[in-house]
Amino acid sequence: MRKEVEIVIQNTGKKVHISPGLSLHEISEIFDIKLNHQILGAMVNNQLKELDYEVYTPKTIRFIDITHYAGMRMYQRSLFFLLQKAVRDIIPGAKVRIEHSVSRGFYCEIDRCEQPIELPLIFNINDRMREIVAADLPFRRDKVLTVDAIKLFKELGYHDKAKLFETRPTLYTSVYHLGDMVDYFFGSLVPSTGYLKVFDLVKYYDGMLLRVPKRFQPDEVEDLVIQDKMFEIFQEYKDWVEILDVENIGAINEQIKKGNASELIKISEALHEKKVAYIADKIHQQKNPVKLILISGPSSSGKTTFAKRLAIQLKVNGMKPHTISLDNYFVDREKTPKDEDGNYDFEALGALDVDYFNNDLIRLLNGEEVEIPKFSFEQGKRFFDGTKLKIEPNGVIIIEGIHALNPELTHLIPNDQKFKIYVSALTSISIDGINRIPTTDNRLIRRIVRDYKYRGYSALETIGRWESVRRGEDKNIFPFQEEADEMFNSAMLYEFCALKRFAEPILQEVPPNVAEYDEAKRLLKFLSYFTPIQIDEIPPTSILREFLGGSTFSYK
Repeated sequence: MRKEVEIVIQNTGKKVHISPGLSLHEISEIFDIKLNHQILGAMVNNQLKELDYEVYTPKTIRFIDITHYAGMRMYQRSLFFLLQKAVRDIIPGAKVRIEHSVSRGFYCEIDRCEQPIELPLIFNINDRMREIVAADLPFRRDKVLTVDAIKLFKELGYHDKAKLFETRPTLYTSVYHLGDMVDYFFGSLVPSTGYLKVFDLVKYYDGMLLRVPKRFQPDEVEDLVIQDKMFEIFQEYKDWVEILDVENIGAINEQIKKGNASELIKISEALHEKKVAYIADKIHQQKNPVKLILISGPSSSGKTTFAKRLAIQLKVNGMKPHTISLDNYFVDREKTPKDEDGNYDFEALGALDVDYFNNDLIRLLNGEEVEIPKFSFEQGKRFFDGTKLKIEPNGVIIIEGIHALNPELTHLIPNDQKFKIYVSALTSISIDGINRIPTTDNRLIRRIVRDYKYRGYSALETIGRWESVRRGEDKNIFPFQEEADEMFNSAMLYEFCALKRFAEPILQEVPPNVAEYDEAKRLLKFLSYFTPIQIDEIPPTSILREFLGGSTFSYK
């Protein structure tokens, strides 16, 4: 008789013994593990595993559901495969492209489809998806030689996947099967289609919007929020990468291996400079003179560098920009609102003295000289050091901060004197047609590099804070995106290739005995897809220099 294996089930806090070779699914049933929602997978020694994973040695196991960020990703990836299968069943030879996240869902288009993507077709696809869910077909994973995977994907017409693995040499590759379909996915899937009961598919522009469950109310799909401006900026960059033929990682790696890294850098930077100049020109040409420029965006989107580059372009147009920091207008510490845990909520709008700020703005816009307050974070108090500001007739005030697009921040200032800009790293490339790159991953990798270099934070600390950062963005930034007069995409075609050699050693420091280990391993796997480049040719005014170092701008 084989010796039993000791495991720790973190959901119950108990050590138990099992027969070797039991799957995670069998373990969950034997010990009657109950979560608030259906179990989708488990963290085994802090690494995500699918429920068919078999345990032969001592392990620490924590079962997860859709409320865990990794569980939500499993659900979404599985939905993508379900959609691909349904489309292929209805339109033989067709292929789904998951373009980007917008309107709290995923915008999708269909390649090799001769009929228009209109409601009758979408209804048919939706119905077929639900038939496949009712059939409860298993998602099956096989590990195959990479050379065989490349050959398979070429035969299927998945040239983006074939190119990806040709430019990322590994011995073996995992492929997934669903019925008669085979595909590759960056990450784990749920056990079967029967787990995917909550979704919707609706008409959206020239394609479809795949609606997904709410993370913390997974019996409901996310609310449909119209984001026309966000969609337009995604499409603008999508068209651009299609023209350059660098839509996915394989294509970028191929260009680098051909010696074209320098051109990728130059093109990306030129696009940024052209867009910044366009926004400056638009501000200058407004019928009513703009007196207040408001810039907002999520963490690590490059807002600060964008604001500095915009100021230069405004000066080219004969304007005199002045920057005011919202940090100067914090209320005294004891007046700061608290969150649900009783901690000071410094990201809440109420943490700012909005009325005092508006009164200063009104006086400045009326041509008065104003003494600008300062704030001591050590003492939690406002003070004055004699810093004064007066705006010239051709002057303009630049405000950059998380609340900048919230109408309440500048509620006393007439709208025709404001120009609002939303900045984010809206990743335009994909891993391949069905594996998108979340914009949050782009920003998280930037932040890991910057926090380590300039703030002394480890990747463990940055990853540990990220969930809280995201909650703050969901509450204070994203609801006001569509308030923007212009949007600026700070993502670079080449940036993962440049960030790779900086981020990898930082991520490798995350130890395996912490919950953040799985996220570090996931990001390391993602970065492994990219061919690294040297950063010598990245100009000192680049947004990427805000994170890598070597900028000629001051960030104090």
